[in-house]
Amino acid sequence: MDIDMDADTAGGRAEHIAQDRRFDVWAAGNAYERYMGRWSRTVAERFVTWLGCPDGLRWLDVGCGTGALTATVAARCGPAALLGVDRSAGFAASARGRFAAAQVPGAAARARFAVADAGALPVPDASCDVVVSGLVLNFLPGPGSALAEAVRVGRPGATVAAYVWDYAEGMRLLRHFWDAALALDPAAAALHEGRRFPQCRPDPLRGLWTGAGLLDVAVAEIEVDTVFTGFADLWEPFLSGQGPAPGYVAALAPPARDRLRTALRRAVPARPDGSIALTARAWAVRGRKPGGAAAVQP
Repeated sequence: MDIDMDADTAGGRAEHIAQDRRFDVWAAGNAYERYMGRWSRTVAERFVTWLGCPDGLRWLDVGCGTGALTATVAARCGPAALLGVDRSAGFAASARGRFAAAQVPGAAARARFAVADAGALPVPDASCDVVVSGLVLNFLPGPGSALAEAVRVGRPGATVAAYVWDYAEGMRLLRHFWDAALALDPAAAALHEGRRFPQCRPDPLRGLWTGAGLLDVAVAEIEVDTVFTGFADLWEPFLSGQGPAPGYVAALAPPARDRLRTALRRAVPARPDGSIALTARAWAVRGRKPGGAAAVQP
């Protein structure tokens, strides 16, 4: 499906793009690493610090992707048990391989990975102390159902937490990208994450957690630096075709793709050495399942 900006109507293209859910599918670990995975590790570190959970707990990472959050938990939280699940077999395999290569002391014996959907976790009721999810909640077809499933597998007093990118305002890379795309093609609005994922804001996240019956709900901001060695380092991950923005680029006809590349290059602030320094913000949310002692330290 190539989108030629000089053909069809913007409305027709927008409808076609919006209905093509393959752009929301993540399957290739290496492609994701170059696009977002390299930044997600820093966010994961700050997230687990914010949670403040003690060692010796049973953790479940829902939508583990390439394993950034799972590996962080293994390295910093001393889990008694650790399971990462993802609906993509490719991602689960990538996480397993990266996890083994990291050689976290003692972690290999505690960690497992499985292919499973967030709406049907392969875990018994009340069996986890901490259930977490990183950068995946907004891509789930039913976030509320997935959260209910996370609550189900948590023990009384369990911590249930997640973080998502602030697509609307805090992701400078995507803000530059979509501003450039929209200036050239109004149909790009159909895939703009800031418009598609309004739940990735403090109030909607707080409401989702509170609505699931969780207590002591808190929301926090996590901001990280995203520095690119040059424009190629920034642009090439958009060619993978995975995710809304790369999917949009892949759907463009070559002339339209070249115009977007030129517009984006002009828009991003390059340093004298060619590097590009931006920032990315995520919102983290946590809550406690009623009953029992909290897993989070006061």
